[in-house]
Parts: sequence; C-alpha cells; structure tokens
Amino acid sequence: MSRIEVSAEDLAGSVRLSLAVLRRVPAEAWREKAGSLEWDRWETVEHLSDDLFSYAVQLGPANPPRDREMPLLWRPRREGGPFNAVHADPDTGPDGLLLTLEATAALLVAMVRTTRPDLRSYHVFGVSDAEGFAAMGVVETLVHTHDVTDGLGLDWEPPAELCAKVLDRLFPDAPTDAEPWPALLWCTGRAEIPGRARLTRWRWDGTPRDRLSGRV
Repeated sequence: MSRIEVSAEDLAGSVRLSLAVLRRVPAEAWREKAGSLEWDRWETVEHLSDDLFSYAVQLGPANPPRDREMPLLWRPRREGGPFNAVHADPDTGPDGLLLTLEATAALLVAMVRTTRPDLRSYHVFGVSDAEGFAAMGVVETLVHTHDVTDGLGLDWEPPAELCAKVLDRLFPDAPTDAEPWPALLWCTGRAEIPGRARLTRWRWDGTPRDRLSGRV
C-alpha cells in the first residue's frame, strides 16, 4: 500500500496548531516544570525552536555532512537545561518566545519545500532526507506541545491523520492497535497504552523510505 508522505504543509500546520494552544499558557506557568521533563515550559519551547532551526540548518549546504551535526555552538543557560543554539530573549516574554518558535519553524518549512529529494543529511537517529526532517519537526512540535500543556487543563490532541503520517514515516514498528495520538505518545515515552508499559528509552528511524513504506 502506498505511503502518504509528510509534507512541508504538515509541518506548518502542526506549528500553527501548537502556537494556538501555547498562546493560552498562563504567564505564571512558563517557569514551571514541563510534563515529565526536567526543563520548564519556557526551556521546552526554546528546545523545540532549536530543534526546528537545527533541522533546517542540516538541510542547508549543497552537500551536508552525513556523520555529524553542523558546527554550531550549543550550550545551556543553566546546569541541567537544554543545549541550544537558539535562545529567546527572556525580556521579550512569552510573545517573544513564541515568535522565535514561529520563525524557526518557518525556516524548516522553507527548507523542506526547496531541498532536492536526493539530499541526505545527518541526524543521530539516522541519516535522513527532507521529508524525514519534516516528520521529525512534526513529532518534536506535537510531543513538546504536549509537554508544555500537560497539567494546565488545555486541550491538546493533534489530528489523527497527521499523527498517523509521522508514525508511518519514523516509527515503522509503532503499535497498530491504538489510536495514532496515544500511539505517538507511547512511541516517544510520554504515556502508557493498554497492554504496553511506558517506554523508558526510545528512538525513531529517520532512514528515508519509499512510497511503498520500504527503506531506500
């Protein structure tokens, strides 16, 4: 059966949905712990912005490296914080943080739209193509938005079709007896599903895949 590829539009749509709910996070909650992470909500969105930026950068050179990340300086703001090349100015508040997220997402969307199909670039979870980096960006957006909204009473359930696409692209062994969103949370160590304990270690497979779901 043919596989439906993850597109730049899927990535852009996931970020629009994320921004809509993140704008509802109370101002006082941004420095509280994000879900099961050791980071606060502000740091988690900074990390998401950094993910999207770093994926865009990996696709930038005509012949990107396949054995390492780009030589950017990643560093945390505090001990135990995320190692980022992107940091939002805290003086700009949540509006500035979310503007940073929107801007870095736009960079990755543009790179996915314009990168040639045969280009391959490094990721620790497998050398990948533009579609793979789009799928990674969607997963990062969906699950980190879950982390940020967890415990706030904000509704966050992405479209099942979008979740199914990225599961098919990055998690070929994902459970098929669960709905796509719970399955994605399980695959990324965020939740239990019936009959399966919560994962303590996980990874996706970024290896390029053809339209028939076979590896290239």
